[in-house]
Amino acid sequence: MKNIAVIGLGIMGLPMAVNLVNAGFTVAGYNRSQAATDKLAAAGGRAATSIADAVKDADAVITMVPDSPDVEAVVGGDAGVFANARKGTLWIDASSIRPDVAKRLAGDAAAAGIRPLDAPVSGGEQGAIDGVLSIMVGGDAGDFADAADVLSAVGRTIVHVGPSGSGQTVKAANQLIVAVNIQALSEAIVFLEAYGVDTDAALKVLGGGLAGSKVLDQKGQKMLDRNFDPGFRLALHNKDLGIVTAAAREAGVAVPLGAAVAQLVTAMVAQGDGGLDHSGLFKQALATSGRQ
Repeated sequence: MKNIAVIGLGIMGLPMAVNLVNAGFTVAGYNRSQAATDKLAAAGGRAATSIADAVKDADAVITMVPDSPDVEAVVGGDAGVFANARKGTLWIDASSIRPDVAKRLAGDAAAAGIRPLDAPVSGGEQGAIDGVLSIMVGGDAGDFADAADVLSAVGRTIVHVGPSGSGQTVKAANQLIVAVNIQALSEAIVFLEAYGVDTDAALKVLGGGLAGSKVLDQKGQKMLDRNFDPGFRLALHNKDLGIVTAAAREAGVAVPLGAAVAQLVTAMVAQGDGGLDHSGLFKQALATSGRQ
């Protein structure tokens, strides 16, 4: 694996592509926005002019786009990945999409001679920048082994979790846990502030006990600062929670906390806050309690 194509150079895709460059790979990137491809070129990658141009010499193709229809759009059709990548190329979909779509597209990829892995990531923008993402991978075990060097350039915790679609199922569970944790942390900080507690000190001690979590570490200060610049937008978490609730319904599984938080996130997106970081749920917790 020497030549890598990255399709989708957004908040997550661009730093992942840059880390691949820094790891010694030859990286071609394509994005609908020229500004993003220019940034990759400045970091030592190649700005491709189309998907076909990006994937023509690739040993592995990484797609990192927002939703299931976006993945379908970039891999399908005469201009897509499947029609233009060489047979035997690894396709690593790092997007977060529906598990059933991931399984169907894996079949389409195999029919085109492409080796599919669904490999959604967790860790947010900072995790992508630092190259320490958690990556949950579904697909053939041999293909997973072949992708090891590529995945290691962008992640730290990299686990094969089963056949095609399994990575997306685990990512849905991840997003359920994260959303519920963000809401719980939001309510806890509102509670602490109502009593005039030193919130910096409170979060420090809470982080050292059983209440400690990555969510507290990464989102607590953002809430205290009322800084909701996006690392992972509420609109995308809304999409992911839609995947969770739909998949849970299909499996006959009850997710009452997840369903409740999904409604809160949907309400924020509907009122125009979808561009905020998902820690922006704190705004709603404040408003519900009549605080600012």
